Amino acid sequence: MNADAILIMGSSMAENHPVGFRWVIKARERGAAVIHVDPRFTRTSAMADMWVPLRAGSDIVFLGALVNHVLTHDLAFRDYIVPFTNAATIITEAFRDTEDLDGLFSGWDAEKKQYSPESWSYEGSTRKENTDSMNQDRAGHAKERGASTMEMPERPPSDPTLQHPRCVYQILTRHFARYTPAMVEEVCGVSADAFLQVADTYCRASGPEKTGTICYALGWTQHSTGAQTIRTAAILQLLLGNIGRPGGGILALRGHASIQGSTDIPTLYDVLPGYLAMPMSGTGSDSLGAYIDKHRLPRGWWGYYDRYIVSLLKAWYGDAALPANQFGFGWMPRISGDHSHFGYWLDMADAKTVEGLFVMGQNPAVGGANARLERRAMANLKWLVVRDMVEIETAAFWLDSPEVQNGELDPNRIATEVFFFPAAGQAEKDGCFTNTQRLLQWHEKAVDPPGDARSEAWFVYHLGRRLKARAANDERPRNAGLRALTWDYRTKGPHDEPDMTEVLQEINGRRVADGSLLPGFHALASDGSTACGCWIYSGVHPSAGRNRANERDPHGPSGHGWGFTWPADRRILYNRASARPDGRPWSERKKLVWWDDTKREWTGTDTPDFGKTKAPDYVPRAGATGDEGLRGDAPFIMHPDGMGWIWVADGLKDGPLPTHYEPLESPVANSVYRQQVNPAADAKARTDNPYADSPGDPRYPCVLTTYRLTEHHTAGGMSRTLSHLAELQPESFCEISPELAAGAGVNNGDRVRLTTPRGSIVTRALVTARMRPLTVQGRTVHQVGLPWHWGHRGISTGPSANDLVAISEEPNVKIMEAKALVCRIDAWSPHS
Repeated sequence: MNADAILIMGSSMAENHPVGFRWVIKARERGAAVIHVDPRFTRTSAMADMWVPLRAGSDIVFLGALVNHVLTHDLAFRDYIVPFTNAATIITEAFRDTEDLDGLFSGWDAEKKQYSPESWSYEGSTRKENTDSMNQDRAGHAKERGASTMEMPERPPSDPTLQHPRCVYQILTRHFARYTPAMVEEVCGVSADAFLQVADTYCRASGPEKTGTICYALGWTQHSTGAQTIRTAAILQLLLGNIGRPGGGILALRGHASIQGSTDIPTLYDVLPGYLAMPMSGTGSDSLGAYIDKHRLPRGWWGYYDRYIVSLLKAWYGDAALPANQFGFGWMPRISGDHSHFGYWLDMADAKTVEGLFVMGQNPAVGGANARLERRAMANLKWLVVRDMVEIETAAFWLDSPEVQNGELDPNRIATEVFFFPAAGQAEKDGCFTNTQRLLQWHEKAVDPPGDARSEAWFVYHLGRRLKARAANDERPRNAGLRALTWDYRTKGPHDEPDMTEVLQEINGRRVADGSLLPGFHALASDGSTACGCWIYSGVHPSAGRNRANERDPHGPSGHGWGFTWPADRRILYNRASARPDGRPWSERKKLVWWDDTKREWTGTDTPDFGKTKAPDYVPRAGATGDEGLRGDAPFIMHPDGMGWIWVADGLKDGPLPTHYEPLESPVANSVYRQQVNPAADAKARTDNPYADSPGDPRYPCVLTTYRLTEHHTAGGMSRTLSHLAELQPESFCEISPELAAGAGVNNGDRVRLTTPRGSIVTRALVTARMRPLTVQGRTVHQVGLPWHWGHRGISTGPSANDLVAISEEPNVKIMEAKALVCRIDAWSPHS
């Protein structure tokens, strides 16, 4: 609402995040320019001031050209970037850019297919010895949590004039010099004039009086360069001074009721609650002390890593977590390989190690990449537990999957024992959601679930209770952690539902001595005197009678009193950057928090993201650690230098700066560098997960991108079974342009066959000018848009779009590339 320009890419926000989109409309009503860059014209495009269609998979070229536009037209907010970012920091002489190595950075090991980041370091820094045997297999979620091997000096060498040839600003300028409007036209299919209109509109909405916001969703993440696409947006926002200020930032739009919460608490395999790193096998995690030394940073709020992890262990293991046994650290599992979704699914397909599977809140038979492989893989399990509100495709894969129907699988030969448990819906249980803006919102049960349907909390609590009962009679060492686990929540009602208020209180944290609730993460200790289930949520339930997630009295421009935003009810992260280095607001119009020189404290309309009494001119004493180790003008408190990182010296597997690579399947060659694809990405290519030849496989001339609809939810289990939603979207379809339809001999409503190397599906053709052919590298490239909600069960049925998607792993977070594939489209007849 406070933005002067809003750039939406990788999302149809109006359709998939309509509640959040109301604030976009409010901003537009107040004069903000709304820009939508997307392959398809959608409801979001219809509400935008500008719609720019681009080729799926070319986002980094478009964003990189925006960065270049800022640099070449001197639009950077220099008064912001010099003191608040590492733009002035000098990089080691050993670094070589993609400009020097034709698409690769220095440190690339072609044999191991991985980077070593030593040459990306700050001048004058040193490196820790890497003792983690699994370091090269780890995903980015864990590695970003303070596990850098670079030990930087307190004040790295820098050039505030931004003229030193090895300062980040100059390297950035050279790196993005080739990302020009002409390159955008050649690679993205966007005319130079259209690009310049976007660039001028967005980039000028910055400075002391203005800010711009960027919104994205899975249209950015589900690429082989997904993390680096978001990094490009972060660089752009830092250059324009749009981080930590009202109307600025980057919104990662989350498509479920609590996807943010599921990464905070979490459901990710390599992360513990509060984004602490899961221990990994190897000497770097053989003891609690070594683990803490590895992940704790010398300055900033990751300097208190020991408090976070010890308090978590006390929450989990209670009285059994003692200094003598390292607070139970040895009971925690270790990462010993690729335990990501795709890692274990491929092991399942190969009948390795995985014997059983719990499926809760997912429908991989429809929603998983290369869903055909995933359905076949489940036939190798000994047992499968599925919890859902209806009997979804995953629960019935053995009975009526496409593979059973075509004879590939025989139900009589599938040994998988399937247990189906009916689940409660959102309105049938108490609990807490966490949304895109990190806002915890409490919801109370409206009605009881029908029949035997139960909540996830009920299922997990009672399963854990039974497992603990079995472990109590089995004193083998492997059960010690399970026996120690605290599992004593109060229950209520006729079915003994665990009290979710008590669960939230455990997450908030308590003092061990008297059980009193903690006021916030500042009160955590590393000596075992505090227990806290998730440090970033601490403060949500600070006293027995106050659940701040259930507060519903919004007031003020930041909305405090409406739910609780982690951390510390702070609505805008890094909001110290909303004030000048001396603590004064950048402008009256954009003030948020500022230094009150009379009271000698920070004040404003948000919770200050800083020690409240730390003066702007504060200088740390030599050797100061934690928050005391950061200067009073260093806003980015999770980094040891307090700076916003335009340059990432460590923590990313595919380079310190974003670089355009073509998708793993592409109709064209890389125009930017000779290196075709992200060298660190893992295609997982194998006989049951094949790829097209790239670039330009003549069998698959079109670009295929998947997307969501408003009327259906994810894999369809909650929506395709409802008559009113099935009526709104009764059948699967694909969107194609009139020009592509004419070339394929297809009319609107005809059935067509879409084919990729993984398989083919038959669906309806929606012929629409909303899909436009693009001119890329001098030739016409057609794109096909395909919603992914359908499966073979329910009222509204259809083929799974994910049968066409490959299993692949982006190097940092191991997500698949589902937004930029190649395909062929053919007219279909019953005899084809």
